[in-house]
Amino acid sequence: MKLLTFKGGIHPDDGKQLAKDKPIVSILPKEELVYPLSQHIGAPAKPIVNVGDRILKGQKIAEAGGFVSAPIFASVSGEVKGIQKRFNSSGGKIDSIIVENDFQYEEVSYPPVKSLDQMTKEEIVEKIKEAGIVGMGGAGFPTHVKLSPKEPEKIDYVIANCAECEPYITADYRRMLENPEELIGGMRVILSIFPQAKGIFGIEDNKPDCIEKLKALTVNEPRMEVKALKTKYPQGAERQLIFATTGRAINSTMLPADAGCVVDNVETMIAIHTAVIEGKAVTERTVTLSGDAMNEPGNFKVLFGTNCKEVIEAGGGFKSLPEKIISGGPMMGFAMFTIDTPITKTSSSILAFTKDEVKANEPTACINCGRCVEVCPSRIIPSKLADLAERHDEEAFKKLEGLECIECGSCSYVCPAKRQLKQSIGTMRKIALANRKK
Repeated sequence: MKLLTFKGGIHPDDGKQLAKDKPIVSILPKEELVYPLSQHIGAPAKPIVNVGDRILKGQKIAEAGGFVSAPIFASVSGEVKGIQKRFNSSGGKIDSIIVENDFQYEEVSYPPVKSLDQMTKEEIVEKIKEAGIVGMGGAGFPTHVKLSPKEPEKIDYVIANCAECEPYITADYRRMLENPEELIGGMRVILSIFPQAKGIFGIEDNKPDCIEKLKALTVNEPRMEVKALKTKYPQGAERQLIFATTGRAINSTMLPADAGCVVDNVETMIAIHTAVIEGKAVTERTVTLSGDAMNEPGNFKVLFGTNCKEVIEAGGGFKSLPEKIISGGPMMGFAMFTIDTPITKTSSSILAFTKDEVKANEPTACINCGRCVEVCPSRIIPSKLADLAERHDEEAFKKLEGLECIECGSCSYVCPAKRQLKQSIGTMRKIALANRKK
């Protein structure tokens, strides 16, 4: 069987053995839950509750603040104690709804749901929108927007991103093993919106059990196919996944829909199944807890708003004091300066490491070895772009296709001079994109 892939990429130690065999365990939060109003790309949600209100689990507490936005729902029953700024995992202070848990978990009454074949495409997209679903792989793009392309008849492929190529993270892996029917159900929902499209489950070949299970469950699904991908980072990046599974290429000026594709990750597709088939809003997700400083790495089903401290406690706390804690993966995640922050829709993992290896490395001069060029999945020249970024030469940066960088960090990983190439390029890229919007 030929393994599908892309040019470039790296093979870091994946560290997945720490948590991959740990089944998902549900944990319940303690007294206070914090719901940031910005848990997605686009406009922040707007609160529709007041201090002192009693709320129920599954109740909408904030409505979408625009088309590119998403509502937020309570994951517990309790009392609204405040609407104030709180830290998020990246260190920003975000307007948040604070709820005191009453530990009753009293739930709203959900309206009866129609069967999928009785719903129009517009009704399905509206249900996904009203459930507050966003891309739960990390980007947080509102899913209803992704499922509303200008030319829906031109969508040929719906791709389930089952690669989970980031080291250490195993939440999607466990979801594929433990909830494959819901994953396939989510794919079935999206395919009903795009009747001419084919569904593809793109899975790296280091997950043979998932490949086997999904192939068995889709044997009678003529519109679905499981494709094995070469295990390589960043196989799960949107552009690389589209190229590997369909042979189609997109660049920074395009959306997947421009290439006839829609891409959603495992957790998002399961949330779509929950919203459309069960009629429930998204209020929880699976989070991986891992790293060599963690006492008991594992995978946990966590209610949104739960404090990260409580999730770490569920994993037995720290084995030793970590030098670095990361929200997300070690390649594209970000360091946390405090763990007193809530789990949100995009919180895929919490990783704790005894040593901050990046901090310990002292950058030296580029030796022009070309390794960064060899591994770059965007086929650009990271060393040269980093030089231009450090000189703040925005025009030359753009001419050398700096905007095509996906900030995967492959260049920094292989650089023998230990230059922080991704960080330099990423900073200039954000400046250039902001200036382009102006």
